[in-house]
Amino acid sequence: MGKRKNNISGLSRFLLEAKGEESSTQPDPLPEYERSSLNKPCEELGEISALQQHGTSPDALEARPAKKPRLQTGLLGSGLEKYDATGLVPFYTEESQVPENLQKCKQDSGEPSDVLVIHARRVVDFSQRERFFSLYSSGCLLDEEGWYSVTPERVADQIAERCRCDVILDAFCGVGGNAIAFARTCERVIALDVSPIRLALARHNAALYGVQDRIEFILGDFLSFAQTLQSFSQPNRHVTKNRRRKIDVVFLSPPWGGPSYIAGSPTKPSAASASLGGDDAVINAHAEFNLSRIRPIHGRDLFEVARGITNNVAYFLPRNTSLAEISDLLPQSPTEGSTPERIEVEEEWMGSKLKALTCYFGGLVAGQEARFDG
Repeated sequence: MGKRKNNISGLSRFLLEAKGEESSTQPDPLPEYERSSLNKPCEELGEISALQQHGTSPDALEARPAKKPRLQTGLLGSGLEKYDATGLVPFYTEESQVPENLQKCKQDSGEPSDVLVIHARRVVDFSQRERFFSLYSSGCLLDEEGWYSVTPERVADQIAERCRCDVILDAFCGVGGNAIAFARTCERVIALDVSPIRLALARHNAALYGVQDRIEFILGDFLSFAQTLQSFSQPNRHVTKNRRRKIDVVFLSPPWGGPSYIAGSPTKPSAASASLGGDDAVINAHAEFNLSRIRPIHGRDLFEVARGITNNVAYFLPRNTSLAEISDLLPQSPTEGSTPERIEVEEEWMGSKLKALTCYFGGLVAGQEARFDG
């Protein structure tokens, strides 16, 4: 098809030619790019001539939208490029690749000497990589926060088994450790995080495990999400039943305050605990973790927000959390005639080390399954 001389074509051109108007007696004016090309050097004229043969002007060429760059094949391999987050964070294959500043926490000045062991703990403990993700060597990615906050895979699988349901909300998904485990026991997972990078890493890791299609990744904070969810639940809202998705379980694993969360206010270790040696002797000597240190709001308030969505809550907390504070999360005086609700606290062990506590509420408590749909 030849290039157009002007903007008239089809039926309009036919009518003008039939009436013998000016277009039959006067030559078509040269398009602007052709007129300006007369003063161009010969080598540039060659380029323009080639464009004219294809009916394309330089201006039109510049106006064309740029072609989408081809997705590059990264750690996930061919076919999963749209999930691939290769390059967002380093992928360490050897411990020597871990930067020095990530190998140890910075020591705060003025702290007692028995806290130093805690602050000397690694942020990136490379030796634990396949405890965090069994498929780490296949290309799992973690950012700095993920290295010290991701739930070890075996622990995540245990929690996921306890939380088996249709729809679960992972309120602070991080790099996806728990969300991946939930995707293997639940029909649908809603994974929230405020960091676009961590959310991309979570999706990348989920694709590596082949469960990305069972997880809905949402960039946003839990408090705003819960508020929006509650607004859709109001009786005066015109929301169809299909749009109103019931969330069966909320999993809370909020920020604990960084890798130094265990430090707290230290107390002197007893002779018995000191004789055990290692980090655990120091950890056992420290004060209990208080829910006031939970972020982004007080741990009690965060729990109340979750219970506004469902009674079935799994709360992942530091191993030294105050059991008295956990107990106080539920009302001490149940309504008359009702059976008091119980809390189940599960210790999460990896070998000989206690890693964390998972507190179950509602129908997630053994022997309390009748409360699940209540």
